[in-house]
Amino acid sequence: MACNASKTHLLRAIAKRGYATCPRLVGDTSPINVNVLENKLVVATADASVPVSRVSIVLRAGSRYEAYDTLGASHLLRLAGSLSTQRSSAFAIARHIQQVGGTLTTWGDRELVGYTVETTSDNVETGLRYLQDLLQPAFKPWELKDNAKTLHNQLDAVTTEERAIELVHKAAFRRGLGNSIYIPRFQLGKISSESLLHYVANTFSAGTAAVVGVGIDNNLLSGFAQTLSFPSGGGNSSKSSASYYGGDARKDTAGHRAVVAVAGEGAAASNHKEALAFAILEQAIGGDAATKRGKSAGAFSEAASCASDAPVALKALNKSYLDAGLFGFVASADSKDIGKTVEFLVRALKSGSVSDKDVARGKALLKARIISNYSSDSGLIKQIGRQAALTRTVLEADALVAAIDGISLDQVQAAAKKVAGSKLSVGAIGHLANVPYASDLA
Repeated sequence: MACNASKTHLLRAIAKRGYATCPRLVGDTSPINVNVLENKLVVATADASVPVSRVSIVLRAGSRYEAYDTLGASHLLRLAGSLSTQRSSAFAIARHIQQVGGTLTTWGDRELVGYTVETTSDNVETGLRYLQDLLQPAFKPWELKDNAKTLHNQLDAVTTEERAIELVHKAAFRRGLGNSIYIPRFQLGKISSESLLHYVANTFSAGTAAVVGVGIDNNLLSGFAQTLSFPSGGGNSSKSSASYYGGDARKDTAGHRAVVAVAGEGAAASNHKEALAFAILEQAIGGDAATKRGKSAGAFSEAASCASDAPVALKALNKSYLDAGLFGFVASADSKDIGKTVEFLVRALKSGSVSDKDVARGKALLKARIISNYSSDSGLIKQIGRQAALTRTVLEADALVAAIDGISLDQVQAAAKKVAGSKLSVGAIGHLANVPYASDLA
């Protein structure tokens, strides 16, 4: 029986041009071309720094759109990047992409699921041929069963810090954004192929998706995007809205350490200026150390040092989603030290003040991070993919840096006061005997 994998009719109608775009200098940022097709699908492209083409299909199919009986569906969508589709077998997809030296990867979060193919520029047609197949997954029951061990391994690999972040989302939002990006263990083997196909039909929509590429001609990618076939009935994902509640989500485990995530209400990505103000605030009070094993200059680091001389693993937490956000910190320490450490960190979080010097440092750190992301091909495609899928437009690096410079001290202080005045959410895992509850930290 002939295999569909040998057919390459998909792109015959597309002119073969633009494969060898001139690479930009390593470290430089690229201009970004954005256009919207008639079906409202956003297409965005940028130049590459090496002769390698990367193309992503980004869909609003993250865990926030799961119902209770489909919890974990988005995790299975990420797994589907290595499974058979309705047109091609898993073997055919892997074989043909690997034969041209390419890779096919998946990624996802609470809002988005993305599929990315990477090939040399002269073999991009092969990559696109199998990338478009992923919009028509098959979810064959025997393949899902064969990959049960993979799901178990992925769940076992989740760190305690990640679990604390999942718990603080559960405490903050309960449902929707409170859904974990990982499948719950009680759902393993429980989600049927029919349920997954229904989830795909409800979330895969041209009007909420984006096709982005780095190192590929915009006309070529637009022609490819016009050939994509989305399931009928898609687009219901836009009906989900987030409500912030606050509270506690705790999980006791064996050991002598505890990991605690504490957060208040942050900024929505749709409010661009407020989201930038919170991003600056993150770097100002909880930015990473400038040197390896160095000490951060932010208020969080100072608060942890005042609380105890014991070692504490600490980082700021800033999550901006389409219509909601979280801002706070994640701390890990010995169980006998974690209580006092959290109390001091919450004082810093709820102080509601930030100095002009801190804001200047925060802006500098944020601009350095953005330029770094935009100047690397792998970071660039993720940046433009998220922006295109969530906001339906993409800002170039220069425009984003200028927008950061335009954020005033008052706007950053307003962000600090917003989180200071909001009800706190606490997610904790480990030895929790000394971990305070959210009501204790108010």
